[in-house]
Amino acid sequence: MTMSHPSELYELLIDHASSDATVTEFTLGLVWSACKTQQLGLAMSPSIPTRTLSWPGTLVGKPLHELVSWIKDWEPYAATVGMAAINCSLNRYELPAGITLLSAASQGNLAVFEHFLPRLINKKVVVIGRYPGIEPYANALNLTIIERQPQAHDLPDPAAEYIIPDADWVFITASSITNKTFPRLAALSKNATTVLMGPTVPWLPHWHEYGINYLAGIEVVDPIKLYQTAAEGGGVRLFENGARYRIVELSPSNCMTWLKTRIAQDYAEKAQLSAAMDYWYGSGKRTRFPEFNELQNVTNRLSRMDTSYKQLWDEHHGALE
Repeated sequence: MTMSHPSELYELLIDHASSDATVTEFTLGLVWSACKTQQLGLAMSPSIPTRTLSWPGTLVGKPLHELVSWIKDWEPYAATVGMAAINCSLNRYELPAGITLLSAASQGNLAVFEHFLPRLINKKVVVIGRYPGIEPYANALNLTIIERQPQAHDLPDPAAEYIIPDADWVFITASSITNKTFPRLAALSKNATTVLMGPTVPWLPHWHEYGINYLAGIEVVDPIKLYQTAAEGGGVRLFENGARYRIVELSPSNCMTWLKTRIAQDYAEKAQLSAAMDYWYGSGKRTRFPEFNELQNVTNRLSRMDTSYKQLWDEHHGALE
């Protein structure tokens, strides 16, 4: 199942991540960018340095709802700010049930490949993005790596159009969301088992709508140490200092359970905001309810989740008949 237009993904992310929480710290690290409120969110930094950004010195103190919309920007650093803000906002929710990879500290991203390895034998495997230390898997598997900055035997971006449709498994780096290549990569992967992976993964129950079968994102274990590691140029050391991988299978039953949990949380928030608005106007105030935008955001989220749940319900019960 796919949405009708790629831009809908970014509107979905913005709706779910809009929040009035203000940014207390932000770092554009060498490898990872990090946004902090009461939560912490990461996004992979662009690999090309620049000296001409117009907004340094202005991010702290901004509400997340101003920054999350930057994900739609084509300037890579602005989009990275938006992606980190989205993950910061989404991390206020409890993570879905899944498998925690406790070995991630020693293996980093490779823990994900190790987890799926028994299912990859004799399969055509495509990995979008080069992960440090992946070479042994390239020797053991029928593995093709597609990379924006190819090394050794990597293939460049345009190879995706030719290679992915024949793949059995596709591992898609979540930084493809930031650089806007994700919608096309997901469409090309429709016949494969797909894993969306990396610290940039936004924990959102809608990924099944894009044909994603598994999420491999991070649990933030120690936000203080994790932020420091990102700020000091940490790459794979994230998994030694505050983060570890969690694998979530996006089966219909799992997605429906996740959606029900999120719907209940957001419904409670909507009820609280609605009661506050009634009190605001009931007390005679004529100015706009200060949390009106937050109420509108939660209403939009609930509408999207209700639609997604109904689609899953219809598909699941149709398959059982």
